[in-house]
Amino acid sequence: MKITIGRIDKADFPELILEDIDVKIDSGAYTSSIHCSNIEEITVNNESFIKFTLFDPEHVFYNNKEFSTKNYKMKLVKSSNGISEKRFMIETKIEMFDKTFPIHLTLSERKDMKFPILLGRKFLNKEFVIDTAKKDLSHKLKNKI
Repeated sequence: MKITIGRIDKADFPELILEDIDVKIDSGAYTSSIHCSNIEEITVNNESFIKFTLFDPEHVFYNNKEFSTKNYKMKLVKSSNGISEKRFMIETKIEMFDKTFPIHLTLSERKDMKFPILLGRKFLNKEFVIDTAKKDLSHKLKNKI
């Protein structure tokens, strides 16, 4: 049975050291994305990495912590304005509804967006059904414990 999720919520991303971060449920987006700055691909000793900083200095959750990973791909993403762009994509874990799920996130400069993380259809399809009249269902469940 699928879990009902509202139009917005809060989630934890343990590998990124994030708790209670705002997420927007976006059934119009295929891919999930996270707001990053200073996104850069580097090569050291013939190994490619990407490094990035979560959010930007004006964001309330910004901590200037730089992340790097060898586990990434390039993905062609069509943005809401219809323009396609190449983005780096990482795999990490998201915690919602007392469960841990794998999730792929594209790294995107979302500075002007209200929500730093969008959860798209690829993540939502198998596990969730969206009720747009509700919000913070996972966060409310977490705070009951």
